[in-house]
Amino acid sequence: MMFASNDNRPLTRVRSGVLWAALALLAAPAVIHAQDMAATGAIPSPEEFFGHPMGADRQLARWDRLVEYYQLLGAASDRLIVEEVGQSTLGNPFLVIYASSPENLANLDQIQRMNDILSDPRGHTQAQIDDAIENGKVVFVQSYALHSTEVAASQSAAEIMYLIATRDDDEINLILDETVSILVPGMNPDGINIVTDWYDEWVGTEYEAVGLPELYHHYIGHDNNRDAFMQNTVESQYVAQIMFRDWIPQAFIDHHQMGAYTARISLPPYAEPIRPDGDPLVWREMAWYGAHMAYKMDEYELEGAIGAAIYSGWGHFGFHWITPFHNIAGMLTEAASARLATPLYVHPDQLGGSRQLPEYEEQTTFPNPWMGGWWRVRDIVDRQIVATFSPLEIAAKNREMVLRNAYNKASRQTRRGEEGETKAFIIPAEQHDPLTMQKMMNKLYLQGITIERSAGQFEHEGRVYGAGSYVVSMAQPKRGVIRWLLGKTYYPDNTYTRDRDGNPIRPYDMTTDNISEFMGVRVDPVESSVVAALTRVTREIDSSGTVSEGAGGYVLDGRLNDAFEAVNRLFTAGASVSRANANGDGFRTGDFLVGTGTDMAVVREIAEETGVDFTPLSSTPTAGTYPITQQRIGLFQRHYGGNMDEGWTRWLLEDFEFAYSTIMDEEILRGDLHERWDVIVLPNDSRDMMVDGRQDPEAAPPAYRSGFGEAGVQALDAFVENGGMLVTFSQAGEFALEELDLPVRNAIDGVWGNEFWAPGATLRIDVDNTHPLAFGMPDRALAAFLAGGQVYETRSGAQSSDVHRLATYPQRDILESGWLLGEQAIAEKAAIAVVNRGEGTVLMLGFRAQHRAQTHGTYKFLFNALMQQPATTGEMASAGGGA
Repeated sequence: MMFASNDNRPLTRVRSGVLWAALALLAAPAVIHAQDMAATGAIPSPEEFFGHPMGADRQLARWDRLVEYYQLLGAASDRLIVEEVGQSTLGNPFLVIYASSPENLANLDQIQRMNDILSDPRGHTQAQIDDAIENGKVVFVQSYALHSTEVAASQSAAEIMYLIATRDDDEINLILDETVSILVPGMNPDGINIVTDWYDEWVGTEYEAVGLPELYHHYIGHDNNRDAFMQNTVESQYVAQIMFRDWIPQAFIDHHQMGAYTARISLPPYAEPIRPDGDPLVWREMAWYGAHMAYKMDEYELEGAIGAAIYSGWGHFGFHWITPFHNIAGMLTEAASARLATPLYVHPDQLGGSRQLPEYEEQTTFPNPWMGGWWRVRDIVDRQIVATFSPLEIAAKNREMVLRNAYNKASRQTRRGEEGETKAFIIPAEQHDPLTMQKMMNKLYLQGITIERSAGQFEHEGRVYGAGSYVVSMAQPKRGVIRWLLGKTYYPDNTYTRDRDGNPIRPYDMTTDNISEFMGVRVDPVESSVVAALTRVTREIDSSGTVSEGAGGYVLDGRLNDAFEAVNRLFTAGASVSRANANGDGFRTGDFLVGTGTDMAVVREIAEETGVDFTPLSSTPTAGTYPITQQRIGLFQRHYGGNMDEGWTRWLLEDFEFAYSTIMDEEILRGDLHERWDVIVLPNDSRDMMVDGRQDPEAAPPAYRSGFGEAGVQALDAFVENGGMLVTFSQAGEFALEELDLPVRNAIDGVWGNEFWAPGATLRIDVDNTHPLAFGMPDRALAAFLAGGQVYETRSGAQSSDVHRLATYPQRDILESGWLLGEQAIAEKAAIAVVNRGEGTVLMLGFRAQHRAQTHGTYKFLFNALMQQPATTGEMASAGGGA
């Protein structure tokens, strides 16, 4: 590895350890393949294999070639085990690489058993604990290339694996002897190919390094870093299995890139504020590891390293921010970006400060600023190599201390759970949507949390709980995870979260990640230990529905989210389905009714796979129902990097088996939308991005420009006028308000800061569940409100009768969890408005009811809109009065 100055002259300096060993890399311009090396058993350097150094200007390796290289290394080196754990979303190999000494790799099972004792010492003797400390190894997980436009990490990982396989020095031998590294070289394999192919297509043209037209994860793009606690994607599931159940490492680092115009690399620890209730040692460990990384950066004269800045300790529950509550030192590195793989020149006056770096100048956490010049991917690779090996070095030198403190963290968190005010959370079997409750329990199980289930009825603190209720005790090592996923959350309001003028500072992401609130599941915190006949849950819950046919067919409970999947499957099977819009004999408003004559094998399969009960309908109803057929659903999609909310919506529709088609500008501009679709969904997005596109459209190749313009506005207006249902999420309501001349306004337009502030909070709403668009919802629910959300009130005039409040914020005490300022700005105003227009309807969801496929508790607001409506829906909207 060769460091270069900004003017490309080699730097001469003393190197040791990782950097000294890297000098052995030899130039070899010819590209070779794994089979070429098989006969000799030689281990080629990345430069020999790929034909260029990792991080070379305008050069990126695709994932298929990286996989070939890793498999070659695994076959040639006894220090590596390369495991393909499954396939990615688009079918690429997902690799996990174990790196340690040959002796340790041969003894992984025993090392894993000792690690299990330290991560959860309950039930183990002191002798077993002492033996695990004395003979165990530090387990350290590091991941790369989660965000695929942050291109360096996928390239760095190849060089890092080569160095592990070939270095021969005291430092690497100590690391191999005292640690087990688990490395994920490509957290998003699909994205590596998507970005590489796009970059290669335009390199050397006027569009070199232009932004992608699509999401770099097939469904969720950049949000793949927000999925660790829900594990919706298969990639998240692979990593979570390692981190939360199979190994529970002592430390974890996720290597990323950030913007180009501040420090060169952000290192641990995090900035303020932190999220409380982790063991103090985990925060000390982050600072300890981070200080050593920074020390090594400056030892090797890699300027611009900063710690305790830029990224706050309270962030989303992605992997590096949820891991501290698993007693893992969960860390993040963020290197400054170039222009994909193209060098970027940065002038000194372009460099600026950030959180806890008020000015771009020396401070105790930033003693060696980089002063500008050319910035290349190779500069990032150098820093990521140091950030990978330096924490392993210090962990190896202090193996016994790290392992002893792994035990201390786990045992002390267990003790805090025993002594704390909240002793446990009880999840009653009796729920509005019990199948969603079971999904939540599976999410908790996948976190490695100990869950118990009651065999029979029991009473606790004056409440009676039915058989099948769940108990999650706080007296366990993962107390911190439980506290944040199930306990009410209040984001700190202090000098760390406000600027000098007293204005609130936007949090990094959400201010709450309470899974029970998102999913609409009742959870009871209790102040005394639960005494009941309980059995530990040892696998994911897999419920099968029952089937019992009546003379009139079957009833499906319309309160169940999964009932909608069952109905979609019934549509596919050609079954006759209707819906109740009034209570009747054996059914309630919102239930689905399935006629007789449906193939019994189909019914049983659907019940078994969805968990939905098909209960008997004694006779065919003569009133109070209406037939429904499968609707033609269109989901709007644009270019310019794609839209994560669109991707998540797409994922959700497929998960619940709604048939849909993607609509882009050209489809809208064809007109006659009502002839081709019944429902069109506009995911959260600005009016300007949908209508006008980017301010500088020529920055993208002509085929990848978006903006449907005035003609598209007219086409969507005609769609509604002719009977279509237009659904808008959050900020997409701008389009309906500005372009469709609706008698509604956004009550918080231009209101911010102390006047109104709800960044990623759960807010209480009252629901009119007599309306077909809210069928199956409870009377009260929780809305996940984020930046860009809208709140509606009706404008005065003759058209006010065309507006109906589907959901309304209460008069006071609106906050459930997170951070809310200025609740009076939204009190008694509409969270969701339904507006009649011509023959059609506009459903304006002021919040993201489907946010990141996490908010199961409000899915039905979308799902109902995707089902056929009764002929009187418009009349019901008119009868409801203004918002």
